Amino acid sequence: MFIDTHVHLNADQYEEDLQQVIDRALAAKVEKMVVVGFDRKTIEKAMNLAEIYDFIYAVIGWHPVDAIDCTEEDLQWIEQLAAHKKVVAIGETGLDYYWDKSPKEVQQELFRKQIHLAQKLNLPIVIHNRDATGDVVKILREENAASVGGVMHCFSGSVETARECIAMNFMISLGGPVTFKNARLPKEVAKEIPLEYLMIETDAPYLAPHPYRGKRNEPSYVPLVAEEIARQKELTVEEVAQATTSNAVRFFNIKE
Repeated sequence: MFIDTHVHLNADQYEEDLQQVIDRALAAKVEKMVVVGFDRKTIEKAMNLAEIYDFIYAVIGWHPVDAIDCTEEDLQWIEQLAAHKKVVAIGETGLDYYWDKSPKEVQQELFRKQIHLAQKLNLPIVIHNRDATGDVVKILREENAASVGGVMHCFSGSVETARECIAMNFMISLGGPVTFKNARLPKEVAKEIPLEYLMIETDAPYLAPHPYRGKRNEPSYVPLVAEEIARQKELTVEEVAQATTSNAVRFFNIKE
């Protein structure tokens, strides 16, 4: 059994064939999926999916790219929704210095607020980091994010950074990029970081693994991520599936 720990089934890309996508995931033994909402529209959809499907869980927060659009009312709304038993984390939050829609200081302020919210609710945090590793790690440390822990979603950093995050009570989640032929850092992380700290995800519909790179991603592809980790660690896919599933169940406090 596999758990896709980060998927956007609430994305417009699945509007035409969502049920078929879910059916293919279940057929591929991806038996649980964590759907991430990161603005008003996608949070509402994530909550709706978690209500409809007993094997779908929700993570809700506000994306750093859109930090400039987030109001205090939005944060209060997220806090209210997070009382739902199927909301398992706050996120995805963090920093994104690749896109310049939201100024860095606005992103950083919202990131800190969402860490505080996670601490208030005693929920882990799902971290988005793009071109901002130094500031992400600094803020996590300054705000004592280790008190609730979290996951570095679709991790693309070095083994050293992964170890730094693990020391702050964070898990490392690998997605499609670990399967790319030129993905030196994710492959190193897959090889060097102990299985007890790893989770797997698709981030679908984005970042499809090889051989689907460039196409729409979907949760049925998460076993391809496990296969690459197994290759790097010289383990069986079953061993990786068992460990990463157990890690996700524990991390998200999913009741079996």
